[in-house]
Amino acid sequence: MANLSQLKFAMATAVFLSVFIFGLFIFGIVFVLNLGMTMGLLVAFIGSALFILLQFAIGPAIVSMTTKLKYVKSGESPWLEETVKELADKSGLPMPKLAIVPNNTPNAFTFGRTTSSATLAVHEGLLKQLNQDEIRGVIAHELGHIKHKDYVIMTILSALPLIAYMIAQVTLRAGIFSNVGRRNKNDNGGAILLAIGAVSFLVYIITFLIVMRLSRLREHFADAFAAYTTNSPHDLESALAKITYGLSISPKPPEGARAFYIGDPATAKQEIKRIMENKNKYDLDEDGVLDERELQLAMEKEAHDTWSHLNSMFATHPPTFKRILLLKEIEKEMDTGKYTNNEMYNHV
Repeated sequence: MANLSQLKFAMATAVFLSVFIFGLFIFGIVFVLNLGMTMGLLVAFIGSALFILLQFAIGPAIVSMTTKLKYVKSGESPWLEETVKELADKSGLPMPKLAIVPNNTPNAFTFGRTTSSATLAVHEGLLKQLNQDEIRGVIAHELGHIKHKDYVIMTILSALPLIAYMIAQVTLRAGIFSNVGRRNKNDNGGAILLAIGAVSFLVYIITFLIVMRLSRLREHFADAFAAYTTNSPHDLESALAKITYGLSISPKPPEGARAFYIGDPATAKQEIKRIMENKNKYDLDEDGVLDERELQLAMEKEAHDTWSHLNSMFATHPPTFKRILLLKEIEKEMDTGKYTNNEMYNHV
């Protein structure tokens, strides 16, 4: 049984661990390079802080440009505007900016710096491939991210693995070129750079895993929020199934900040690919087609597969079946008539 305080604790823990590990990493670089303790740490701290602030400041603009989204003008999309307004009011949130992305894949995402300046963007593919009830479920899910403010934490946290990765790339390449071109055998500068690069890459992996774990957890909380806000978990269940399948057959490679979307194309492609590779095993009636029941059974078995579990550690999103399973538990509770929105996260 979970509650919103556990998500907040998870976010705080992720921030602390990432900053602590990154801090030790910077301290190690300063110590190895003998830069002078005070000045080295000051430069490292200020540099990292400026990088994070820069990403936080220009992040929304970068998302807008890279996705080519178009903001919806008042009255331009009446049903969508009314639906977002209705669910935002029900959630106790200000009306977010609404945008449509000219992309045929079924997806949606939320970004911004604050609750009052957040943008909720939906793909054209989502509006075409899902029915209105399913779209409501997706919109409620994205409003859940705004309600929880987790997208702000993800924007800040994602900077740390990126910095570590950049340092690893630069130092590893510099170390290799230094070793190749060195004339003095006693010069160990290349070895030091390679060591820093290796440690940088390790820090990147550790901080990346911390960020990905939080990313998966926030999706479960947003799913639960959507289920209770719409009072119809089944709509989001159906939406997630369509989104996963739609993303899996998209010819475009995954791109952008995938953690911010309701569905990750990379995860979707991997899920469906593994199922199709074992299609004969899951085709119980041997008609050559996986119906809805067979597909759900396949997703359930694949979700419990050891290899899939290991892969999910690096995923931005939980396996689709685990998300659907959570929604089904909420649906059963609602069918009893004994539920309350005050305990909406109990099943997470």
